[in-house]
Amino acid sequence: MSAQRSPDPSGESATTTFSIVRHGQTDWNLHHRIQGSTDIPLNATGRAEAAAAAERLQSRRWDAIVSSPLLRASESAHIIAAELGLSEPLIVPALTERHHGAIEGLTFAERQHRFPDGVVVPGLETRRDVVDRVLAALATLAAGRAGQRVLVLSHGGIIGTLLRHVTEGERPRHGEFIANGSVHDFRWQNDQLLLTHFDATTRSPGDRGEAAASPVL
Repeated sequence: MSAQRSPDPSGESATTTFSIVRHGQTDWNLHHRIQGSTDIPLNATGRAEAAAAAERLQSRRWDAIVSSPLLRASESAHIIAAELGLSEPLIVPALTERHHGAIEGLTFAERQHRFPDGVVVPGLETRRDVVDRVLAALATLAAGRAGQRVLVLSHGGIIGTLLRHVTEGERPRHGEFIANGSVHDFRWQNDQLLLTHFDATTRSPGDRGEAAASPVL
């Protein structure tokens, strides 16, 4: 892992780059079950997706890699770190997936049946709380890694919530979703998170796989 550099007069080193990667597939992803904080490991496809993400990231320089504590993210992080020659991923608890309480383990159809729109879901973490804890974690990382490029292994719900926050709800657009293994680029500058690239995957209306588009899986 590269040593931290001193700030330069141009101010460029005050910017920390975060590339946030969604973990590889799990069996619950495959069967469109809401995972939340339930700790489901990668399946074989997910491990291959993590390796493919590492191959895509080979052309860039990285200073560090951090991860959510959940197995699907941390295993993805270990695969990517090994492929890129990075040190052991740092586990950051605040990067864990949004807590979905009573709907974890359900399909979206089951969720709608048990908790129709407008019905409170016990234990469901608010998006505001997700934004607050994740931004605080990124701010802490940025403070210690000014001018560095940091890989972050996290979750679809986290990435989707950050996208909505920084784009004021404009992304993801209808038909866009956050694929397993996708890489989304942000920069932390002037105490603010800014989007520089959304690695969107799109599906046409009526595509049978569209149920997988939800970022809360």
